[in-house]
Amino acid sequence: MRAAQVKAFGGPEVLATVELPDPVPGPGELLIEVAHADTIFVETQVRAGLFRAYFPVEPPYVPGGGVAGTVTAVGAGVDGGWVGRRVTSFVAGSYAERVTVPATAPTPVPDGVDLRTAAALVHDGVTAAGLLERTAVAPGDRVLILGASGGMGTLLVQLARARGARVVAAARGARKSALVRELGADAVVDVSERDWADRAREALGRPTPTRATETARAGAAGSSAATETTGATGAAADVVLDGVGGELGLSAFSLTADGGRFSAHGAPSGGFATVDAAEAERRGVTLFGIGDLQFGEAEARRMSAHVLAEAAAGRLRPVIGAQFPLTEAAAAHAAIEGRELVGKVVLGM
Repeated sequence: MRAAQVKAFGGPEVLATVELPDPVPGPGELLIEVAHADTIFVETQVRAGLFRAYFPVEPPYVPGGGVAGTVTAVGAGVDGGWVGRRVTSFVAGSYAERVTVPATAPTPVPDGVDLRTAAALVHDGVTAAGLLERTAVAPGDRVLILGASGGMGTLLVQLARARGARVVAAARGARKSALVRELGADAVVDVSERDWADRAREALGRPTPTRATETARAGAAGSSAATETTGATGAAADVVLDGVGGELGLSAFSLTADGGRFSAHGAPSGGFATVDAAEAERRGVTLFGIGDLQFGEAEARRMSAHVLAEAAAGRLRPVIGAQFPLTEAAAAHAAIEGRELVGKVVLGM
């Protein structure tokens, strides 16, 4: 079978098409004929040799972690009823025409959802649904989403709105801003503009307690400090979902309300937002990171079924910016790193 393999750490050009032996399902396993493989930004960073403490792979290796396809064979002890079923699954080394997975791993794809759409939901759908659960987004919450035009960001906009939140989406440029507005964001700010944080405060539309406010809370009612609770200097988000990291993420932390929730789960900028944990504790802000988005198999399967059902019902639309054939995996990675595309990039077999 054909697969895309990282020959050495480096740029997109280190990805090459190779022939590998066909996998055979062992006891308790399924064989999936892959229709589409999911891609996520971090795969380009791992290929470049970054984050090795978290992703201890060594070339040559087949990248990727999720597929959508059809079960074509089962191993010993597995119900033969799986054969012919369309499924999604997490699996290491998904840039390949065929993969084997434990029989407990796949999620059936409902009627009305094509396999390309299903592939776009493998990682980003599960992560987006899990992120909103972890941060307990609720009706009436004001949610600021950075990286809103990306594969996961576009899903977060839709899912947060479905939970009854007011969504302020941060994207870069007019085209990406128009997309997230079309997907239902209540307000959109362009992070390429120098005053984007001020615009975000205006869009969030709720006062942020100032240090004077905190002093007033600690002091006696009616004190002179209590008269200085201006809050009019800005507004705050109950939840900030930072899918970008770096300086933008750090700026977004300042927009988090006291007692709010801040998730630093994205690092396409090259690093996660370096939030001052002491300041967060002082302000009562609960911090979340990439480690909070590691889900067990049963939990991931539950959330996968949820987002697939939402897609089948027409309430969730993954945005696919481009599809590349497996043989052009290097071009796919170059497109992801170029950041000109909106939404997801998927590989087609």
